[in-house]
Formats: sequence, C-alpha cells, structure tokens
Amino acid sequence: MESNIINSTLREINCVIHWFQTWSRFQKEQFMADLVSKAMPNKVELLLGAINNMNVVDKPPNIFECQLRLFNQWFEQWSLNERNFMLERLESFDPVFVAEFYTQIQQTANVS
Repeated sequence: MESNIINSTLREINCVIHWFQTWSRFQKEQFMADLVSKAMPNKVELLLGAINNMNVVDKPPNIFECQLRLFNQWFEQWSLNERNFMLERLESFDPVFVAEFYTQIQQTANVS
C-alpha cells in the first residue's frame, strides 16, 4: 500500500503519527471525535457536538490546535486510500485507539 502513496502525503501521514504519539489522552479523545466526524459527515449529532466543542477565545492556538488544523487541511486533500493508509499506520502504533474508532463509527451509524 505504501508504494501507492505519494511522498508528500506519506510525510504528512508520518507527521500525524508522530504528533499522535506525543498527545495526551484528552488530545487523543479530541482527535478521535474529529476522525469520527470526518468518517460520518452527515450525522447531525456529530455536527452539533462539534459546534458545542467550539470555543471562541482571544488567545492564539496552542500547538495541538495547530496540529489539528494542519491535519484537517491534509486530510481533505488525501484520497480514500491515503486516509485508510493513515488508519493502518495509526493502528500499528495504537490498535486500541483504532478499535475504539471503529466501534464509535459503528455506534454512530446505528443512531437514527
């Protein structure tokens, strides 16, 4: 699969994996919510949750917020194969996180 990923995207995925390894549990939970909302974009509940989590603050973003912004920009440009490859790489570092991601996707898909 890696041979199908262009070098710039591979570098971006490697950055995300590196950042992930340095994030706190709370930051990983925020990242999880972001991933689930990307995987299930048409779910109103997720949209409302994302809106509720938004904070308007008069301070510059912290490093984690900047990392998430970059991730979001990159993710939008990635193909489905590249997105799946990122999840495969993430799973090799934290299989419990990725299993929880799939569980949340399944639970979200079952919500009517």
